[in-house]
Amino acid sequence: MQADPAAVGDYLRGLQQRIVAAVESADGATAVRDAWEKEPGATLQGQGLTCILEGGTLFERAGCGFSQVRGPKLPPSATQHRPELAGARFEAMGVSLVFHPRNPYVPTVHMNVRMLAALPDDGAPVCWFGGGMDLTPYYGFEEDAVHFHRACRDAVAPSGEDKYPRFKAWCDDYFFLKHRDEQRGVGGIFFDDFSELGFDESFAMLRSVGDAFLGAYMPIVERRRETPYGERERSFQLYRRGRYAEFNLVWDRGTHFGLQSGGRTESILLSMPPLASWAYRQEPDAGTPEAALYSNFIVRREWL
Repeated sequence: MQADPAAVGDYLRGLQQRIVAAVESADGATAVRDAWEKEPGATLQGQGLTCILEGGTLFERAGCGFSQVRGPKLPPSATQHRPELAGARFEAMGVSLVFHPRNPYVPTVHMNVRMLAALPDDGAPVCWFGGGMDLTPYYGFEEDAVHFHRACRDAVAPSGEDKYPRFKAWCDDYFFLKHRDEQRGVGGIFFDDFSELGFDESFAMLRSVGDAFLGAYMPIVERRRETPYGERERSFQLYRRGRYAEFNLVWDRGTHFGLQSGGRTESILLSMPPLASWAYRQEPDAGTPEAALYSNFIVRREWL
């Protein structure tokens, strides 16, 4: 089948609607829906829908955005692995989400599924896919990490037994704060510049990852949402959220792509936590649950 960007856009819009409906049901609140369109004459042309729930009972901030934009020239972050396409027109679309729960025992989660199509003047569209999901707990639980990784493994299993080990390692490599020598969380799966299975099968894998998200994350939310917590846990959550902000601003290629290509800043930065804190050389006491996060969870390990 020839590349069909329109079919990808239809799937992504439906995925966003399903995820936002599930978040609203779990929280009992309504997300703000902010439809937007780029101004005429802007570097990028296109539109999107940003859905965000803030100040909820369950989610302090939960943002899920869809965007579909076209531009005259691929930005450097998109062509570093494909120099032959430098300068080509492009179309980019995706669903990206980050949920920051209120309860420190409920982990933050990120998921993204996207397609980038280069539109050369002398040929058919060249499409490649990217995405994945990863979990960032503040207080670690083995059963939660195992459940999340099992869902990730099962999502990509139809595309080959090699995909989960490969994408799990890629996730560990990508969601790593080099300036801290520290993993962002317990990982998951990540893939980028993916087209090796051809358009049909690569798109099928993308759908499988997107469709697996709610089953990977929401059972963990339900398991932990009523766990009692106090100021100590809240303070540690805000401190660890500072690491999340650091990664998104310093290392995240999606953030860099959006800002470099003239994207919509409010939508690009919906992943930022509503509150975060920093402290000088804060180290948890030995034997505490906070110390266990560092020693047992935000390290590279096999969960399955």
